Amino acid sequence: MSEREAGDPGVALIVGAGVATGSAIARRFAREGFTICATRRDRADGLKDLAADIGEIGSKAHVFASDAREEGAVVELVETIESTIGPIEVCVHNIGANVKFDIGETTSRVYYKVWEMAAFSAFLFGREVSQRMIGRGRGTILFTGATASVRGAAGFAAFSGAMQAKRALAQAMARELGPKGIHVAHTVIDGPIDTPFTREMMGHLIAERDWDDNLLLPDHIAEMYWQVHCQPRSAWTFEIDMRPWAEPW
Repeated sequence: MSEREAGDPGVALIVGAGVATGSAIARRFAREGFTICATRRDRADGLKDLAADIGEIGSKAHVFASDAREEGAVVELVETIESTIGPIEVCVHNIGANVKFDIGETTSRVYYKVWEMAAFSAFLFGREVSQRMIGRGRGTILFTGATASVRGAAGFAAFSGAMQAKRALAQAMARELGPKGIHVAHTVIDGPIDTPFTREMMGHLIAERDWDDNLLLPDHIAEMYWQVHCQPRSAWTFEIDMRPWAEPW
């Protein structure tokens, strides 16, 4: 299967389909009829709930357990999707690696692993997916970034280095691929996302604010991704930053 059937928008590949943002993005594109291919490093069983949600929406879902840091695995995954499921029209790279260590405690293993997860995997997927898109003259590639993508903070040398490398990759790809019909964009998620983990770790800060919508809601983030994908090519956005209204910046 190399071309879309009439009325089929194609495949949206979500790399790093966690329980919050990644899953919300998958569901948002599923509502528009996209076939969802969702992948994460741990067992694909962790994506069963997402696949069930997408089935209830009325779309199709394929889930994969794949290590985004392994070149061979990425090449094989993209080829499998393109040859057996459909053309990848949208690729969302949603992998970060938010760790905090003082610089003296940051081992070379930690630094390299964070770079592999956030930056190297983005390169692998960006390269493989874009080469298919170029032949069709269309496609959207979205890279999820963070505050660390534009500002290094104390204790986040590894994370900041990796995320800024990811942003630079996105910039270079956008400049190279835009004239070929490929929309490459980068998002800056500048604030805490509403997840059970966040509420457990930041409960005191959330309580102090006294508002219900003081965190980034995954469904609202997903809506911004959809809107970027829908932009006409005469007015493409490269970067969009998002933060809850109560977040200082």
